[in-house]
Amino acid sequence: MVNALRPYLAVLRMPGARVLLVAGVLARLGIGMTPLALLLLVQQATGRYILAAAAGAAYALAGGALSPVAGRLADRLGPARVLWVTAVAHPLALVVLLLATRGPMGAVFVAAGIAGATYPPLAAAIRGAWNRLTEPGGEHPHLRAAALAVETSMSELLFVVGPLLVAAFMTVAGPEAPIAGVAVVTLVGTATVASGTAMRGWRPHPPAVATRGLGPLRLPGFAALMVCVAGLGAAFSAAAVTVPAFATTHAGGRDAYGLAGVLLGVWGISSPVGGIWFGTRRPAMALHRQFGWLLGALSATFAAYALMPTPLALGVALLLGGATIAPALTVEISLVGRIAPASMMNEAFTWLVTVAVAASAGGSAMAGLIVDQPGGVPWAFLFCGAVTALAALVAGWPRGPLARADARAGAVAIDSSASTVGR
Repeated sequence: MVNALRPYLAVLRMPGARVLLVAGVLARLGIGMTPLALLLLVQQATGRYILAAAAGAAYALAGGALSPVAGRLADRLGPARVLWVTAVAHPLALVVLLLATRGPMGAVFVAAGIAGATYPPLAAAIRGAWNRLTEPGGEHPHLRAAALAVETSMSELLFVVGPLLVAAFMTVAGPEAPIAGVAVVTLVGTATVASGTAMRGWRPHPPAVATRGLGPLRLPGFAALMVCVAGLGAAFSAAAVTVPAFATTHAGGRDAYGLAGVLLGVWGISSPVGGIWFGTRRPAMALHRQFGWLLGALSATFAAYALMPTPLALGVALLLGGATIAPALTVEISLVGRIAPASMMNEAFTWLVTVAVAASAGGSAMAGLIVDQPGGVPWAFLFCGAVTALAALVAGWPRGPLARADARAGAVAIDSSASTVGR
């Protein structure tokens, strides 16, 4: 056990690592809290879920659309500067959103969009920092898998802890409290991350390599990777609709809500466990093949969910299947860091957010259409499996664009390491 945990202990000893982990989680609590908090806030203000969902969509879509812009600015100006600006702008936008709920719905939609657009590019900045700390030719390239595994696992916990914190805030102080809490933790956490040594260690890139035009989307293999990201985003959002629909068919009223929460919680809590275990492994196969196999395993778990006859059976299946989520996301992040050059690393990671948000909207809508049909719940799970299987084929295609990009990046990494040893 001690030997298995050694890579994680070594990660914690890297300069700036503890700030990235602890403050990074604090700063990103809004990822797990804001969607639910915004939904409940607007619903209580208007009495209508459709308006609450529309406000949530405005928040998510604005954030997804502006995320690559923030990423490109971070690549040119440095992530710390962008984080400092958004650390202040986002909490202010949340305060405006709270005030807007007392006025017309148009103001709420605008305020929600501004709040989404100003959300700090924390995931991109933090993952970019991990890549810099573990880059080939540096001091810690052997710790990249462990660093990204713990980063992914901690990120997954946000989706478990966030809703629980919203419930606690709501119980104690009402619907405005969770939004106010997000404003505080975002300000404090983002400022702490921005002032950490990992962010201050960023060095400007030569003007000749500044990103222009479509940026990372023009990189060989990056578009194929985004297809895989879209498949995962669609599947996860569709499952988030399908699991509550399953609960509704086996329970009624508030019992269905409680059952859905338990099932989704079980699914979410097993993901970090799988991620931590995966970080201790050293698979010999190429990254794109690892990604293909993990996506294939995820596809199989979705197909298995369609066969589960009872909530208990589905809970057990979700517990086992959820353990494959964080490993797949870990390899996904590794591939971005492998394909994208340092000069466009932040923007490359922000495209993960944009593509996932867009695909999630489509996936949840499709799942909603399917589960509304008689006997539609198993078919919705099969839809999740189908889009994930497509992503697995794209990732694992032996001579596909992702395979070629992975091989090319591997050759460059070997040359870089050899040059470092030569010096």
